[in-house]
Amino acid sequence: MDIQRVAASRIHEVDFDNLVFGRHYSDHMFVADYINGEWTNLQIVPYGNLSLSPATATLHYGQSIFEGMKAFKNEAGEPLMFRPLDNWKRFNKSAVRMCMPEIPEEIFMGALSELLRIDTDWIPTQADASLYVRPYMFSTDAYIGVRPSETYKFIIFSGPVGKYYANPPRVKVEQHYIRAAEGGVGAAKCAGNYGGSLYPTKLAQQQGYDQIIWTDARDHAFVEESGTMNVMFVMDGKLVTPATSDTILDGVTRKSLLAIAKHWGMPVEERKVAVKEVIDALKEGRLESAFGAGTAVVVSPFGVIAYEGIDYELPAITPDSFTTRARDFLNDIRTGKIEDPFGWVVKA
Repeated sequence: MDIQRVAASRIHEVDFDNLVFGRHYSDHMFVADYINGEWTNLQIVPYGNLSLSPATATLHYGQSIFEGMKAFKNEAGEPLMFRPLDNWKRFNKSAVRMCMPEIPEEIFMGALSELLRIDTDWIPTQADASLYVRPYMFSTDAYIGVRPSETYKFIIFSGPVGKYYANPPRVKVEQHYIRAAEGGVGAAKCAGNYGGSLYPTKLAQQQGYDQIIWTDARDHAFVEESGTMNVMFVMDGKLVTPATSDTILDGVTRKSLLAIAKHWGMPVEERKVAVKEVIDALKEGRLESAFGAGTAVVVSPFGVIAYEGIDYELPAITPDSFTTRARDFLNDIRTGKIEDPFGWVVKA
């Protein structure tokens, strides 16, 4: 791996006490090219712009996938990665679905580790802050024709971030537009999934909501996801969440919260979750909380769920609720403050 360091860091330009999500980027990035059936040109270089042909295939046909990860520092100042192998496996699952080459583990993990060691100073230590890490791949053939590209570029860059939502998000149950259908690419973390979500989300935001809860494509009766988050409910003393499928992303944070609940002896149900079931539980006082779970948002309790023109206020989250305890427990594991009983944390 060729390493080219920056002549001077830009870190002094960042106010780490007032971080905005997705606005600042670290000094270096990893870049590799897929040419003639193999990954080559492995480099860490200064973060900078790319030069692309107007005919670059990804701009026309959407062969583009990505992952979202976070890195932290322990009290000794060592960079920590949270469940990176899960992201690597999901990245390759997305690659297969989008007819793209897989990334070998040694390239993915080697690049991550080296990049974090070089840019360790960029990892924040402030409360609710972290280093967001974005691995992604896109097709690079300069060819206008509908076929899989023969060349690709794999890049990893990072940047310090604060909280994704400043306040509990207000979410609206979507009953017209869909995110994914059976047999589609809903389980892949591909760019088109997010592009297609922007318009219905914009419509909801114009009505005063922050996000939408996607429902199934056939009947709009069952909960699926919410924006960049899996959706979870604490109902009747159980942690309930829609089962993963080819329409629901297999979230790393989702899996972690399910494991924590089981570790604590809490009943867990992964199954179809009807919107009506959630609303009824809320009306009857059986719903303790509803929240989004994802790398960017971590654990984000909803403030309001809107359904069929009615805004349903959710109960206030208490310090002893599962939502609070699980979020704090997860954060303490990721930052090395407590022992990791699951083996999730990997030092760079």
